[in-house]
Amino acid sequence: MDLFGYAPTRNLLPYDGEVFYHGPILNAHEAGSLLHALLTKVPWKNDEGVFYGKHIIAARKVAWYGDLEYAYTYSGTTKQALPWTHELLSIRNLVEERTAISFNSCLLNLYQDGSEGMGWHSDDEKSLGRNTPIASLSFGAERKFSFRHNQTRESLSLVLENGSLLVMQGTTQTYWQHCVPKSKKITMPRVSLTFRTIVLNPTKSRP
Repeated sequence: MDLFGYAPTRNLLPYDGEVFYHGPILNAHEAGSLLHALLTKVPWKNDEGVFYGKHIIAARKVAWYGDLEYAYTYSGTTKQALPWTHELLSIRNLVEERTAISFNSCLLNLYQDGSEGMGWHSDDEKSLGRNTPIASLSFGAERKFSFRHNQTRESLSLVLENGSLLVMQGTTQTYWQHCVPKSKKITMPRVSLTFRTIVLNPTKSRP
């Protein structure tokens, strides 16, 4: 099922979770300027993981930021949070104003083009707590974003626009998986900022 006519007050999931799409919250000029800053200033590194006992280095690049030096472990690898940049703090403030939710960390994802995507998964790591809200702000190329229920296998998809905000909350991570499908039609980069809340203690505080 594809979703159109988005309204941030309408839950896009039929049951077992809450997903709200706010559409673009930045104009094209603002989004373009921030995308350029993110592409040039963020110390991007290839994502890594352990799958079926093998260490895999993915084409997709990531960066991890937070209030403190939070350790974030997923797919068998651990990242230490970097201190916020001016641009990221400004974006976080905007997201928190729009959602009325506070976040202490952010995982940034860089997809160079449609050959890079993200398979089915849930953001249910222990360090995030149980069903804490996640807000995703997209920059650059429009990409399809899909959900699939763990039990019923019902699925639905929407297209994330440049400068748009998506919020996943409630029991979404418990009952639904999500993915960013690959597409040969996409030739431009996309950056997603996924704001999160780490609930476990950091390895150490900022100096």
